[in-house]
Amino acid sequence: MTTASRLPDPYGQGGGANLADILERVLDKGIVIAGDIRINLLDIELLTIKLRLIVASVDKAKEMGIDWWESDPSLSSGARRDELARENAELRERLARLEQLELGRTREEEAP
Repeated sequence: MTTASRLPDPYGQGGGANLADILERVLDKGIVIAGDIRINLLDIELLTIKLRLIVASVDKAKEMGIDWWESDPSLSSGARRDELARENAELRERLARLEQLELGRTREEEAP
């Protein structure tokens, strides 16, 4: 009697659960990765790039005071509505001013 050999799990035993635990912990606590890239030529700094990466859950980011996505119209439907309402109000104001100018011109033309 022969037994079929079992192929090894590509992620190791329980690797999926461990990865999920690690991801949950990182999102719960948050992680910051920071680095700078400097390019120098003959002791003259030509370029500096500062990289900052924060990986966290939305709740954790809000706790840290990071909520830029809420006011970004391309990411938030509420922010997009607010931007459209503001733009609409500006256009109505411009239209009212133009109508007032046109009304004043019409009255000047009608006056003898």
